[in-house]
Amino acid sequence: MVQITLADGSVREFADGMTLHEAAKAISNSLGKKAVVALVDGKRTDLDHALTDGTKVEFFTLADDEGVRALRHTASHIMAQAILRLWPDTKLAIGPAIDNGFYYDMDTEHVFSPEDFPKIEQEMAKIVKENYPLMHREIARADALKLFADKDDTYKYELVRDLPEDAVLTLYTQGEFTDLCAGGHVPSTGKVKAFKLMSVAGAYWRGDEKNKMLQRIYGTAFPTQEALDEYLFMLAEAERRDHRKLGKELDLFSFQPEGPGFPFFHPKGMILRNNLLGLWRELHREYGYDEIQTPIILNRDLWMQSGHWDHYRDNMYFTKIDGEDYAVKPMNCPGGILYFKNDLRSYRDLPMRVAELGLVHRHELHGALHGLFRVRCFTQDDAHLFILPSQMKEEILKVFELFDRIYKAFGLEYRVELSTRPDDAMGDEKIWELATETLREAMESSGVEYRVNEGDGAFYGPKLDFHIKDSLGRTWQCGTIQLDMQMPERFDVTYIGEDGEKHRPVMLHRAGFGSIERFIGILIEHYAGKFPTWLAPVQVKVIPVTEHQLDYAQEVAQAMAAAGIRVEVDERNEKLGYKIRGAQLEKVPYMLILGNREVEGKTVSVRARDGAETNGVALSDVIAQITEEVRKRTVNA
Repeated sequence: MVQITLADGSVREFADGMTLHEAAKAISNSLGKKAVVALVDGKRTDLDHALTDGTKVEFFTLADDEGVRALRHTASHIMAQAILRLWPDTKLAIGPAIDNGFYYDMDTEHVFSPEDFPKIEQEMAKIVKENYPLMHREIARADALKLFADKDDTYKYELVRDLPEDAVLTLYTQGEFTDLCAGGHVPSTGKVKAFKLMSVAGAYWRGDEKNKMLQRIYGTAFPTQEALDEYLFMLAEAERRDHRKLGKELDLFSFQPEGPGFPFFHPKGMILRNNLLGLWRELHREYGYDEIQTPIILNRDLWMQSGHWDHYRDNMYFTKIDGEDYAVKPMNCPGGILYFKNDLRSYRDLPMRVAELGLVHRHELHGALHGLFRVRCFTQDDAHLFILPSQMKEEILKVFELFDRIYKAFGLEYRVELSTRPDDAMGDEKIWELATETLREAMESSGVEYRVNEGDGAFYGPKLDFHIKDSLGRTWQCGTIQLDMQMPERFDVTYIGEDGEKHRPVMLHRAGFGSIERFIGILIEHYAGKFPTWLAPVQVKVIPVTEHQLDYAQEVAQAMAAAGIRVEVDERNEKLGYKIRGAQLEKVPYMLILGNREVEGKTVSVRARDGAETNGVALSDVIAQITEEVRKRTVNA
């Protein structure tokens, strides 16, 4: 008999030689029908494998991430099989499942293009319909070398050649197609019913530019056609909302060849940016923060002392001043510490909350740059709190409350992750345990659910990461709270306690937006450029029907501007429909249409961005409505 431990901790006994699929069916008929793959002692394993005594087994269906990953892995094999049927001289390299899909790298004389995709998909559909079982067999390294040498399978041969001599490999066969593969497949090709090929790109063999460039075809697969359709719709919607495209169309920002990765904010982009910073300053005053500004360039000794020179040097920029080494700051923390140390501090001064909108520079590889999401200089909405050990939990909860108000101002939901000690951590392990437990207790007191992200803390302390969710359901890591007991030690930061002696404060690093630039990019995509009225660079577009209403249009605009409303008049000699369409493309929240009737009655016709229209409205009423909307920061986009 064979004993296995299931995911719920229960121990089950089965007959020798029974497969994972047979075991799943014995547990329940439903599981036997739905299970597609299993984890055996943490390793993804096909259901046709025999049970192994003493292992821990967890079964997965297509409703689980592991099941979907196995589905996509099988889809990559189906695509490779289809391509070999269509282009038999193709040599295969590797074809794994990846997040949201799969790919396969291939070497062939044929140059693939999206025009080939329908033909490949049609052949894939045949393979799915043929419903081949995926059968595996083990093979010794020496036998595998002979097999692939005989087949002149260059890339598979090289993969096997680089393995240890005693390695045992697995081959997977479906119909006439056999591939070298570590496994993790659904039981048969018939399970892969909803798939689509997405793109083709070049890829160096084994990621080395000295090797041959192969062709890589990307695809995706989902358990149902409905799920695939939803995913494709989301991709199309994400493309429509791309902040780089909208940033150009709405004249918000640009990048220039003279400064790759360094954004230029245009006047309308600055209006958006300054409104964000206005909210930031308002809330930070309310929560008792003092704002400071520290230098962008500081000398090498400081960065050696902070640990950044050893832990972060590859991401930093350097210069020399008076023959000495200086660095452009990648983080604001050391500057905040120098401010704290500028004066003798007492326990009565704590907690001291010091905020900074600090411009930092970090070296990013050119290929990694991506609009406002990945840049080489950005503004961190940083704050550093110097607190007593007894104040840790209370201050963390206050920061949590502040972040909650920031995200709710934009109608954004969020989740929280607790990131623990990384491999390159500085400092005593016991101090790390204390800091981590404090963050955990604060989270549990808040009542908000959180996940643990093992080993992803900063090198100087554990942290809480806030992941916001946009209107497409995508998540973005923005806010962070980092509890630091290392920096005060390295910089000899002290305060005078009630006993008249020097003591070490605890330091709390935190940022709500994370990066102002990146947060603006997220908001552009979240709202698809249709910003709430309080954020919109232009809040009202006044549109006279003809030039005869132009004087009244200027009068209306002046009254609105006097009330603090950002307003423009469309003075162009164009048809009304053309001007309305222009305002719609600019995504202006309100249009005021002025014809002869409005001039005579000293009223306006209001057309909202969502298409709602109201005629004959008193100008004072419109001004009151918009100013109230701005005052409350109503999220109406």
